[in-house]
Amino acid sequence: MIEHIYTLRVMYPDTDKMGTVHHSNYAKYYETARWELFRTIGISYQSVEEAGFMLPVISMSVRFHKTANYDDILTVKTTLKAMKGVRIWFNYKIYNAKYELINDAETVLAFVNKHNWKPCAAPEIVINAIELKRKE
Repeated sequence: MIEHIYTLRVMYPDTDKMGTVHHSNYAKYYETARWELFRTIGISYQSVEEAGFMLPVISMSVRFHKTANYDDILTVKTTLKAMKGVRIWFNYKIYNAKYELINDAETVLAFVNKHNWKPCAAPEIVINAIELKRKE
């Protein structure tokens, strides 16, 4: 498993009329944290696209435990849980400044060919980067 910690500040446009982070923004937080994890192992989304692949989310489940508000500092702990066949799994835990769990989630993404959107095996650049990181 590969883990990464990403920190963000809740922006005003991310909140709803109740003053809390709107649930739809958590997907954005997960995506940003996921690609920051990839950056730490030497992969950018641009490099994946340039290699001819895309990574659409095919499944996402979220459990909300507490609310977050404007200007809160949130910590996203992202774990690359598994990669098998065309799929890759990520887990997320978001904490507030008191390190209270805000929510946890899992996303499943699939590698697809950029040109025809057919599922395909992970590109070598991803496999190699993950294997190299696991050996550290």
